[in-house]
Amino acid sequence: PLMSNEISAKTISCPYCGEHIDILVDGSLPDHQYVEDGQVCCRPMLLSVTIDVDGDAAVVARPENE
Repeated sequence: PLMSNEISAKTISCPYCGEHIDILVDGSLPDHQYVEDGQVCCRPMLLSVTIDVDGDAAVVARPENE
């Protein structure tokens, strides 16, 4: 069963167009990275997810080819 803190919604700023977008983060995974297209400009951004000791996720978005 999924615990409530495993999937969480985070709001980030697109590194290309600056729009605020909501993403879903899987807090059950260890620190990880993945590429997701921006919802407004559709450009690929690299999302770096870190999970703290309380299971809260922090997300940093960067241009994919940076």
